[in-house]
Amino acid sequence: MKKILIIGAVGQIGSELTLALRNIYGNENVIASTRKTPPSDKVRESGPFEFFDTTNKDDLLKVCKKYEIDAIVNMAAILSAVGEKYPMLAWDVNMNGLINVLEVAVELKMKQVLIPSSIAVFGPGTPLDCAPQETVLKPTTMYGVTKVAGELLCDYYVQRFGLDIRGLRYPGIISNETLPGGGTTDYAVAIYYDAVKYGKYTCFVKEDTKLPMMYMPDCLKGTIDLMQADFSKLKHHSDFNLGAMSFTVGEMADSIKKYIPDFEITYEPDFRQAIADSWPDAVDDSAAKEEWGWKPSYDLDTMTQDMLKVIGEKHKKGLI
Repeated sequence: MKKILIIGAVGQIGSELTLALRNIYGNENVIASTRKTPPSDKVRESGPFEFFDTTNKDDLLKVCKKYEIDAIVNMAAILSAVGEKYPMLAWDVNMNGLINVLEVAVELKMKQVLIPSSIAVFGPGTPLDCAPQETVLKPTTMYGVTKVAGELLCDYYVQRFGLDIRGLRYPGIISNETLPGGGTTDYAVAIYYDAVKYGKYTCFVKEDTKLPMMYMPDCLKGTIDLMQADFSKLKHHSDFNLGAMSFTVGEMADSIKKYIPDFEITYEPDFRQAIADSWPDAVDDSAAKEEWGWKPSYDLDTMTQDMLKVIGEKHKKGLI
């Protein structure tokens, strides 16, 4: 790959992935983009940046030709909670934007496309204790519907056009840099910020809610490892289960109390509880381990220590 376009580069994952890829491939070779939200200073100042809407194919094509893009990472998406409020917007961004990316990639004979998926593809019929790589996919959210359709569409483009497409089913991602953007697992980030700022947190899901989670450094590592994997060795393409750790909200709270003993948590479940209940407790990521050597580094306590340290330093400086 010579020139990489990251679409959705101001989101929780995209903003950090942009910087990580610029460190590897060079600042000028990784072009960040978004529809309208201004990027962080780090993203804007470290390399090229473009504003355009991925649902507009002409604008996407123009940017790709301008920079001679040969790989696209499409992080643009309307997530689960926001998608339930605006389902047609979720369909438009998640599906029409995806189709434009795939069509432009074929037209310009790109070397690679990475399209993230999500545990939101799971639903009734999926084993809740540990979702297999191959299993029933009947999501209960528009976000999940678009991700299932997206996986199938990407596999079609691999078979029909020989396009190199890769994708991971991300679990809940926890970061101390960029806040999440309207997903059901957002509580797993907010709890750390509120613990530092206020010493308490009100959670929108129940204490025993257990979901697959991942710390951002592992998320970035997994994404980049898959991008750099030998395509000929991949039996799967757009739908790799990606696992790291699973825990309940209560276990998160206990982990925080090891370092902030007076931390208090209350529970006021809302509509997101039903979404969380439809997802599995854990995922079987043996395919990712076997096909491209996936291996996470963080567990709950090592993540908690790092999250509280970084957020605590930001709080002392008045940055949050």
